Amino acid sequence: MFVGLDKTDILDIYAPTKNGASELMSGSTQVSAKLLQLLVLFDGKLAVSEVAKLAKGMGPKEIQESIPALLKRGYIELVTPGTNANVGFGEFFGNEPATPASREVLQRAGAEVDRAAEALRFKGYYVNIARAAGQRKSPAGGGRYSVLVIEDNVELQNVLRFLLKFEQFEPRTASNRDEIVAALRTLPSPDVILLDVNLPDINGFDVLARLRQHPILKSIPVIMLTAQTTREDVLRGLAGGADGYMTKPFEHEILTTGIRAVLGLDSDIKSADTTEPPKGGGTRNP
Repeated sequence: MFVGLDKTDILDIYAPTKNGASELMSGSTQVSAKLLQLLVLFDGKLAVSEVAKLAKGMGPKEIQESIPALLKRGYIELVTPGTNANVGFGEFFGNEPATPASREVLQRAGAEVDRAAEALRFKGYYVNIARAAGQRKSPAGGGRYSVLVIEDNVELQNVLRFLLKFEQFEPRTASNRDEIVAALRTLPSPDVILLDVNLPDINGFDVLARLRQHPILKSIPVIMLTAQTTREDVLRGLAGGADGYMTKPFEHEILTTGIRAVLGLDSDIKSADTTEPPKGGGTRNP
């Protein structure tokens, strides 16, 4: 029971500011252990109601009284108004089906896919960087850009981890539903997600739809990296909000170029489709 909290308060989502993150990193003695606990729990994904369930030794009323103190010190900030935060992270993979793409979105994505239809049909290879970021994105963690690789093939995971490290990215990996949720809860949030379709207990297209409907995670660039090469598959990915679609096997250079494009790191990357098959050095999913 949330005494003194209305529905909007309960659904509010807070995230630590740079000052708050610094306090956590330094093991601050400026605030109490309970406030530090709240700084950890206010991760930009959990609503106040969910934080209250996880906080140890703190009731809803104490949490309510602590929020103004953290706000006043500049340690947290309201990320999304509560009225728009009705997609609880705890129900990220809920039983309700994800909302399908609108007809307008499908038509726009269909036109994009048709431009590469011949290459898809005869070469089975398609790369989309048509949604290059309009401006440079800053890394969520303030250091290297992090890339979450959602892929259940261990060998390919290792290859991608090595490649991303070589290119000065910070790789993370997840291979199933529980690991995906855990990875998305981990701060800082990933800057880019490479998403496979065929996962052991969840479909990658559904993961994409859930991401795009989440009030906090919806802005993370997603590149589909999959063996699914049909027109319908590419259409589903692009219409679902993917920033890129790459089929296996892929060329390492094209993958890193795509990642840099969706992050806005290369100003000379223009909107374009690459539909040439790999010339060698590509990575194939065993």
